[in-house]
Amino acid sequence: MRRKRNLFIGSSLLALIIACGAEQPAVDEAADEQATGGKMAPMFEVDPLWPKNLPDHWLMGATIGVDVDSQDHIWIVHRNTPDQFAARTEVGLVQDPPLSECCAPGPPVLEFDQEGNLVGHWGGPGTETGDYVWPESNHGITIDHMDNVWIGGNGRADSHVLKFARDGTFLMSVGKYGARLVGEELVPDSHDMESFGRVAKIGIDAEANEAYFADGYFNKRVAVVDMDSGEIKRYWGAYGNEPDDELDLGRYSPDSEPASQFRGPVHCSEISNDGYVYVCDRAADRIQVFQKDGSFVKEVFIAPETLSQGSTWDLDFSPDPEQTYLYLADGQNMKVYIIERETMEVLTAFGDGGRQPGMFFAVHSIAVDSDGNIYTTETYQGRRVQKFVYKGLGPIPAGAEGLNSQGPVWPSQ
Repeated sequence: MRRKRNLFIGSSLLALIIACGAEQPAVDEAADEQATGGKMAPMFEVDPLWPKNLPDHWLMGATIGVDVDSQDHIWIVHRNTPDQFAARTEVGLVQDPPLSECCAPGPPVLEFDQEGNLVGHWGGPGTETGDYVWPESNHGITIDHMDNVWIGGNGRADSHVLKFARDGTFLMSVGKYGARLVGEELVPDSHDMESFGRVAKIGIDAEANEAYFADGYFNKRVAVVDMDSGEIKRYWGAYGNEPDDELDLGRYSPDSEPASQFRGPVHCSEISNDGYVYVCDRAADRIQVFQKDGSFVKEVFIAPETLSQGSTWDLDFSPDPEQTYLYLADGQNMKVYIIERETMEVLTAFGDGGRQPGMFFAVHSIAVDSDGNIYTTETYQGRRVQKFVYKGLGPIPAGAEGLNSQGPVWPSQ
């Protein structure tokens, strides 16, 4: 996404604390921490009233992707699977006769402005106007530098990525739906030059006109695609190795040697302003960093004791030109990490498991607008998007250093 403004660093931390009614010892403690070179980090507060209510009794399903466009509009994609409260949909009744007035699954693509107003919506099975198949399980949404919309999918037969104009006009299908199906059997192929294996997310290199597919849930690679033709130009696996679909990696253990292949899902592939590719290898609790040609640079493990679905779900950068900070969503531990990008040191985290504002149930995707505000989505039964308002740099609260969380970052009193 395009960044329009730098992070705003508050003019006076002391003035902010005094304005909030803090006691003098707290002021002294903050001043002492700054004077002694204590670590500072971006600070956030949840906006509990964002977004505004959806129209027509719409429900969000599992919210599975978020991005910000050049207008600072926030886009999400969710799965509008009916549930027991869904009486109807836009394209037909869920129940006939309807169960009740409420509710209807909303269209899967929703566009909000920064104030939380719904300003656009489209998409979903049954709405196709063109030669393409809507994913069985849409996954990830990316708005490119031309404000075109890219959507992947991790359904059983999803081996393609769709490209649309911002109004929902179909532009291109990259890959072929069902390519990994051989009869009734699913066959991975991380060397396929025409299709994919359940793409989780797409990163954009505007200067080179290339899209980086996190491919993904079934294959074990990053695939780089020409954004106009859809042609695959290059691809690579973990450490820049050639992908090996036959290698049995066994179960992840923090005591084992790091896997030579992506464990997957390969859940994100984001390109920084200085030309590095950051890849989320989710179940391996790691981020691997590459040059654009696939040359391996480094890796970092985040919360490496995390089992099950892993800790590295999605990431985005702070909007200053240097992208000083990296924000990482961890859906297994239910928090967002704030990371100093140059050193990849985890400075602090916020969030906790729960349903209230500022808490998370499987935080899945993350995006940052040009003002430094963070937007997160939650999958499974989380089913929502949240906004965390950037409040400037501040001292890291005692006890919340590193992987430790600040907890829910509720608005100041």
